[in-house]
Amino acid sequence: MNIKTFTLLLFCIGFLACAQEDNSIETLENDYSHEVIIDDIDIAWGMDFFKDGSFLVTSKDGQLLYHKEGKTTKVADIPNVYNRGQGGLLDVKIHPEYPEKPWIYLTLASTKGEEEGGHTELIRAEFHKGELSNMESLYKASPNTTKGVHFGSRLEFDKDGYLFMSIGERGAREVNPQDITRDGGKIYRFHDDGSIPEDNPFYMLENSKKAIYSYGHRNPQGMEMHPESGAIWVHEHGPRGGDEINIIKKGANYGWPIISYGINYDGTEFTDETSMAGMEQPFYYWVPSIAPSGMTFVTSDKYPELKGNILAGSLKFQYLEHLAIDEKGVQKRQKLLNKIGRVRSVKQSHDGFIYVGVEGVGVVKMLPKS
Repeated sequence: MNIKTFTLLLFCIGFLACAQEDNSIETLENDYSHEVIIDDIDIAWGMDFFKDGSFLVTSKDGQLLYHKEGKTTKVADIPNVYNRGQGGLLDVKIHPEYPEKPWIYLTLASTKGEEEGGHTELIRAEFHKGELSNMESLYKASPNTTKGVHFGSRLEFDKDGYLFMSIGERGAREVNPQDITRDGGKIYRFHDDGSIPEDNPFYMLENSKKAIYSYGHRNPQGMEMHPESGAIWVHEHGPRGGDEINIIKKGANYGWPIISYGINYDGTEFTDETSMAGMEQPFYYWVPSIAPSGMTFVTSDKYPELKGNILAGSLKFQYLEHLAIDEKGVQKRQKLLNKIGRVRSVKQSHDGFIYVGVEGVGVVKMLPKS
């Protein structure tokens, strides 16, 4: 490598590092307006849409709700919900081949198990005309703990029909995320019936949790398949600083808590490493943390100024964040629905509209600009 090429390489590395740490965000002069669709739900943790425009939404307190043609009805109180702290009824996902495969999938902080407390569980049930039947447990993480933090959990299907689930490390960062014999701090992959694919990366290893697809995560609360590449993207809470967006790779280690761009909440450091061989770097990280929850890619022509980019909710700063992306990373950040409340979930419906779950407000529809 000649000196000119080496100098150019150093410049590029420095430029990308500066771009990564430029966490400036724009507040719109003319923000989006919105319409409240459901107002009698306190924490709309997750939602998913049927092709006819109706949708399911989870309430953290354990209720599964169904909204169709302007009317919201309760489908069921889901059993065994551990509604404590960050725990409760979490995400919902409709089978992509519904109604031919009439299954819906739910994650919850679950009390099942011998120990006191709870841990994340994946269940599925058939959904017909507003009612559930044939509910079954597909996976239950263990052991339970009374800690009320870091359950995850999001659900997403990829283009090959595999179901991905995230589980947070349950506040046990020293033991769970780096240990593939333990649940927590992982992304898991299943067949749609809950069975575990034999080509999962750790399937053949003795004592491993066979469902693990990637590890070294903290608390992933956003997950979406990229509409073009088909890759699974997640975002996850960091500690104080260092929230991350990661592109999930089979068998990869995402480093928590050995590497991080964050510090403890009390201002002390727990690691001085931000990178290490064999550990993935994030696609993007936030400093300061925004406490991201919910994530969707915009493919709709209804919001041309957002198309091709990411929307992520901010619990901490109470807005919906627009992240304009390209292959190099995040190029621009904007606050949408600024100060609307703690944004818990965001989803694009089949008709192209964006719906947002806001704590204390309900489910709102973001209206395109005229």
